[in-house]
Amino acid sequence: MSSYVVWFVLGFLLMIAEAVSGTFYLLVVAVALAAGGVIALAGLSFAWQLLVAAVIGLGGSFALHRWRRSRPQGRDAAQQMQHMDVGQTLRIDHWSARNTARANYCGAQWDIELAAGESAMAGDFVIREIHANRLVVAACTGETHKAVPGGN
Repeated sequence: MSSYVVWFVLGFLLMIAEAVSGTFYLLVVAVALAAGGVIALAGLSFAWQLLVAAVIGLGGSFALHRWRRSRPQGRDAAQQMQHMDVGQTLRIDHWSARNTARANYCGAQWDIELAAGESAMAGDFVIREIHANRLVVAACTGETHKAVPGGN
């Protein structure tokens, strides 16, 4: 069996493992093995095959690691997505005795909670925070706010 076939088979097996596990590091190594196979197919020595595979594997892994660290993960990612709604306005017409309400926002019903120090009266409110399925709101102060996406 030719050495390039071994490189390609190993790379293909790692691609299958990556599809099962969902980690991009295995994909980087699979690409590095395929590059080693291309070098073998070109007829270069085993030392060149190893060198090319190692450089691509290490360089790709390092680049992937830096890219992943630059992106927010876990709770930070969820909070970043929620920031799109912070600053949006919505209308609340009825408050309960516990200063909570239900309101339609972006086509869904949300639990509404007043921010500390706010009073419960009908009117327009600005989303200050999001906690799970609750919007924490404060009264509009007349400053310009973003339009409500999807209406209310």
